[in-house]
Amino acid sequence: MAESDRLSRRAFLGRTVGLGTATVAMPYFVRSAALAAAGRKGANDRINVAVIGTGSLAKGWHFPQLLEQQDVAIVAVCDVWQERLDEAVKRCEGTAKGHRDWREVMQRDDVDAVVIVTPPHWHALQAIAAAEAGKDFYVEKPMTLHPAETLAVLRAVREHNTITQVGTQIHAGDNYRRVVEYVRSGQLGQISSARTFNIMNQGPEGLGDTPDSDPPAGLDWEMWVGPAVMRRFNPLITHDAYTHSSFMAYSGGWTPGMAPHIIDLPYWALGLDAPRRTTAIGGRYVIQDPGDAYDCQQVLWEYDKFAMHWNTSLVNSYGMDFQGEAGMRRRLGVYLHGVNGTLMADYGTMRIVPEGDRMKDAQTPPESIPASKGHHREWLDCIRSREQATCHVGYHYKLDLALTLANLSMRLKRTIEFDPQALTIVGDPEAARLARPTYRDPWKLPEKYL
Repeated sequence: MAESDRLSRRAFLGRTVGLGTATVAMPYFVRSAALAAAGRKGANDRINVAVIGTGSLAKGWHFPQLLEQQDVAIVAVCDVWQERLDEAVKRCEGTAKGHRDWREVMQRDDVDAVVIVTPPHWHALQAIAAAEAGKDFYVEKPMTLHPAETLAVLRAVREHNTITQVGTQIHAGDNYRRVVEYVRSGQLGQISSARTFNIMNQGPEGLGDTPDSDPPAGLDWEMWVGPAVMRRFNPLITHDAYTHSSFMAYSGGWTPGMAPHIIDLPYWALGLDAPRRTTAIGGRYVIQDPGDAYDCQQVLWEYDKFAMHWNTSLVNSYGMDFQGEAGMRRRLGVYLHGVNGTLMADYGTMRIVPEGDRMKDAQTPPESIPASKGHHREWLDCIRSREQATCHVGYHYKLDLALTLANLSMRLKRTIEFDPQALTIVGDPEAARLARPTYRDPWKLPEKYL
C-alpha cells in the first residue's frame, strides 16, 4: 500500500508537505480515482461536483445552474459558516455532505470537480489544491489577487492537466460574440486603443457606518480569514460580494471584481497577451466607511501597438455614451478605437461610430461563433471531452495578470514592466518581491509553481 493510502484523517489535515524550497501547511492530496478516469466517462455517467463557499453568489447563481443539470450531482458543500452550510446541504436534498474544512473535500475520491465560490483571497490556494488532487475546477473571478498567485495557478493547471473555467459568465453571452466577429472582420481598421470602465456612486457615506463586532455564532472567523491579514470581524465583509469589495485584503477592490467581465471583451476580440507596461493610480479619496479599498482607480495597460485604459469609481456614475437612465446607478462599457471607426459595447448592446465616410461600405459580418450552452454547461462538457472551456485558466491568466499587476503598480506608485513570454517582472526587484503575497501562518503559496 502506498504511503498516501495509509494516511489517517489526522495526518491528512495536519501534515506539512515540502514543495521546492518552501514548506506548505496543506494536506497531502491523493489524486481522485474518480477523476483519473474522467476521460473515459460515458455520456450518461454522473459528474460529482463539490461547491466550496455557499454565500450569496453560490445561492443565487451556482446552485441553480448546477442543480438543473441532469448529469450532475452535488455530493459535497463546504462553508466555514454553519448557518450557510446547513442551508446548502438542505438545498441539495440529500445528495451532499457538508464540510467545514475545504481540505476534506479535496481528499474525497468521489468528487470529480469543484466549484470555488469562496472569497478571492482563497482562490489561488484552493485552485492549486484542486489541481493537485486531480479535480477539475470552476473558480469565480477574480481568479487571484497577486501576480505570483496568477502564475502559480497557471502552472499547477498545466502540470496536472486540469480542466478549468473562470467565472466570467458574460463571455457566454451572444452580444460579446457579435462584437468579436465585428472586430475580427477588420472593418474598424487597426485598433490602437480601448477605454473600459465600471462606475457607480455610493456617496461619501459608502456602505454606511457599520461597526466592527464579534463574529456571529457558527462562523469560524479564523478559517474565513485564512491566509489573509487578520482583522476584527465586520458584517460588511461577509454580507455579499458587493459589500465585500470594499475590503482590500479580501477582494482587491472593485477592479478585480468587475474588470474580468469587461476587459474580457477586448482580450477576446484582439487576442491580447499580458501587458508589457502597467500604470495604475488611485486611492480612497471620498468614501468614509469601515472599508479600506480605493474608491477611484485609473489604469493604463500597454501592449504591442495597443493601449487600454480602465476606470473604476465608487463616487461618480457618469457613463458618457452609456449614461442611459437618469440617476445614480452602476454603469459600464467598452470603447474600441480603430482607424476607421469606434465600436462601443456593453453586456447587451453594440454601436459603431464611423470616422467620416471610412465605413460607408461596412456590413454586419456573418455569425461565426456558435452560441454558448452556458458557462457551467461548457465546463461540464469539457470535463468529459478533456478539452478546455472557453474561459479556461490558460486563456484567462493574461487578463488576470493585467489586474494583479495594476494593484501592484498602484501600491508601489510606479509603472511595472512585465515580459509576457518569460512571465517575469522586468528590472524591478522590489516589485518582483511584492508580487508574492505574504500569507499568515500556516498557509504558504507553493514555491513549486513560482
